[in-house]
Amino acid sequence: MMSKRLLALALATLMLFALTAVSIADETEEVVEVRVLNYFSLVNPGALDELTRVWEAFEAAHPNIKLIREDEFEEPFHLATEAYASAGTLPDVMFAWPSGRSTTLHTQKLLKDLGPLIARDGLAEYYLPSVLDPSAQVAGYLAIIPRTVTATNAFFVNMEVLNEVGLEPAKTYSELVAQVPVLAAAGYETVLMPNESTWVMQSCLFSLVAGRFMGENWEQKVLAGEAKFTDPDFVAALDFIKAMYDDGVLNQSTLAIDYGAGPGLFATNTAAYYIDGDWRVGDFITDAATGEALIDPSRQENFSITVFPEIDVPGVKFNRSNSVVLGTGWGINANLEDGSAKLEAAWELVKWLGGNEVQTFLLDTGGIPTPSRLDIDFSTLTFEPLQVAISNLGNEYDTPTVVIDGAFEGPVYTPLNDGLQALGLGTQTAEQVAQNTQDAFDAWKATQ
Repeated sequence: MMSKRLLALALATLMLFALTAVSIADETEEVVEVRVLNYFSLVNPGALDELTRVWEAFEAAHPNIKLIREDEFEEPFHLATEAYASAGTLPDVMFAWPSGRSTTLHTQKLLKDLGPLIARDGLAEYYLPSVLDPSAQVAGYLAIIPRTVTATNAFFVNMEVLNEVGLEPAKTYSELVAQVPVLAAAGYETVLMPNESTWVMQSCLFSLVAGRFMGENWEQKVLAGEAKFTDPDFVAALDFIKAMYDDGVLNQSTLAIDYGAGPGLFATNTAAYYIDGDWRVGDFITDAATGEALIDPSRQENFSITVFPEIDVPGVKFNRSNSVVLGTGWGINANLEDGSAKLEAAWELVKWLGGNEVQTFLLDTGGIPTPSRLDIDFSTLTFEPLQVAISNLGNEYDTPTVVIDGAFEGPVYTPLNDGLQALGLGTQTAEQVAQNTQDAFDAWKATQ
């Protein structure tokens, strides 16, 4: 009897020791802190839902990874990026572009090459081949995994306004000009495009216009020294932007409209047309957190999305084109050591942020119009009419052309961005903008 009692006591002691050991291991297991610079604003539609379904979900699934997240949006985000890069204090994980506004991160090789990690974990089969093309990123390697392929020109058409004044959607620029006095007489703007931020015109319209005047792969000719920004075709493209203001298609007042105000103004029928990028659809559809939409689904059938109309002026090489670029994604600080717990934790986060669950969430909420992943189950999603319209945008054009701030570095496109605004204000001519841009390009080229 005594031996059985001793055996039971021994077993109980052993179990207690094992449980204690597990408890101690849980308490002492290393918690890895990962600093994140996130492109995010709480005022964005779906923001609260994103906090729960993206960030809190990751932390719940990875209790030994502690995220220290800094949220910035628009210009403050880019200023923070440049400040961290200059100081050598980049966060462990950060939101980034494959080019353009993230040029510093790429040219200074501040982001880690994700190619070996993608290969190690066998992830390539889940993504569109184009988004894993190293040559498509300024770094020359996979500094980020783009979440989408982005069309930077989406031409929104408001049939409620057009029907009221008895007009059909303009198919050519000449038709657009002819509609200006009719719409103005009824108190409507023709085209709404919030241009206070100087990047908007260049990215969302002028890149398309430049492509139509200059032709395919025009940026490669400039980079190779075979063409210049001062060439007649580029000057003609700039002159066209000036003509849009002169013709009243764009009102000079749009140069003072904040970018964030655009969706609300268009949703309340201030204009017949609205120019933005394909990403803007998420601002119009139902916010899952509030159940409200800027344009109620019952109204969305009254809106369509296409590309800017045919430019029927001399010198245009082709129409039915759009400016297209790889979308944004997430990168990892290049200083994180291979094999370290910090790198593995950062990689777990980047895989999650570019994974099936997050891309499905972003599709569902309008955060991205076109996913980069191939394994999305669309049958689980119920799209509103504007989401369907934006998903069909690729059928509205035949030829993709470059987005200027995706092909050239900041020192080159910044004077162009400023010059496009000066055209609208009438403080510079097309020739002056072209010369300033070429001078900036020459200065940049001399440093390469």
